[in-house]
Amino acid sequence: MIQIIFGKKGSGKTKRILDMANASVKEAKGNVLFVDDDKSYTLSLKPQVRFIDASEYDIKGKEPFYGFLAGILAGNYDISVIYVDAFLKLAKTDEEGLVAFFGKLEKLVANANCDIVISYSDDAENVPECIRKYQI
Repeated sequence: MIQIIFGKKGSGKTKRILDMANASVKEAKGNVLFVDDDKSYTLSLKPQVRFIDASEYDIKGKEPFYGFLAGILAGNYDISVIYVDAFLKLAKTDEEGLVAFFGKLEKLVANANCDIVISYSDDAENVPECIRKYQI
């Protein structure tokens, strides 16, 4: 399942996704991952949450980011949920590219039997309806 937290910069998305990641370690049956584009929130996460600094892997664009997520899931079958902060910085794509990306992402997480929670730096009204359906 895909879930998206929408909101402009400074609206509390990062705090919310950090809180969700920390809370999920109690009920998760597998590993909990947190992907961000820098290390600034490492100390805000519980030790049980595996932090991945995506900037170390030079991800620039939706296809490399999709491959990055697919590689993570292929290498570990015990992932319950992946939290992604700064999604638009990592995916770097236009509206049309997002529609295709989320279609592929939906299949990927369904096949891996895991959830993904994304913080998205824009208002839900500014994205296509097919992406808005993931709003939490």
